[in-house]
Amino acid sequence: MRTDERVFVALDLPGVDEARAMVDRLGDAVASYKIGLQLLPVGGVQLGRDLRAMGKNVFLDFKFHDIDATVEKATASVAGLDAQLLTVHARPDVMRAAVKGKGGASLKILGVTVLTSLDKQALEDIGYNDNAEDLVMRRVRQALEAGVDGVVASPLEAAAIRAAVPDGFLVVTPGVRPRGTAAGDQKRIATPADALASGASHLVIGRPVTQASDPVAAARAVMAEIAGVDFRTR
Repeated sequence: MRTDERVFVALDLPGVDEARAMVDRLGDAVASYKIGLQLLPVGGVQLGRDLRAMGKNVFLDFKFHDIDATVEKATASVAGLDAQLLTVHARPDVMRAAVKGKGGASLKILGVTVLTSLDKQALEDIGYNDNAEDLVMRRVRQALEAGVDGVVASPLEAAAIRAAVPDGFLVVTPGVRPRGTAAGDQKRIATPADALASGASHLVIGRPVTQASDPVAAARAVMAEIAGVDFRTR
């Protein structure tokens, strides 16, 4: 089974040693990896460089959220790391600053809309009156205006986003759970095939692969499930 570069395996592991061991174990079964905040302060940037040197795709899920000048400079720093994807929070000024910071680099900027761990009750608890989809779509419109390359959203909003954005706009979906795996702390989820068929361009899958008794078999099962599935073929 060939690997599928649309699947980013999340290296949400205790440290870079564990992450490197997982990458070694997965070998050519996985071509793309996500590095998040858990690894950022303990060598995550160097890990990303090393993965690129191995020919892997790298998604730096750092979720920048700060004043414009800081986001611009931080994005400029990341733009020199040769990663493919970087997340920032989907606040209009933050996204505009990130676009300015990346300059002419090939780095793709993604606006994080609404975390997949949040449902309507959780949004109300933090002061939002919108339901998740309405808030996501508002932020998608702002992302388009800001000029970022795509958004991060749950699979449940993928179809609505795809219908509202131009070709080439990235829709990256965490909250992807193969059939028979636990939801964990994710609330707005779908299977890999359903997420892609709904409009996702890329998937993020972590624990169903990294915590499986056989991570290679788990990764290959995901690749088999999505073989031939693409939103453009709906």
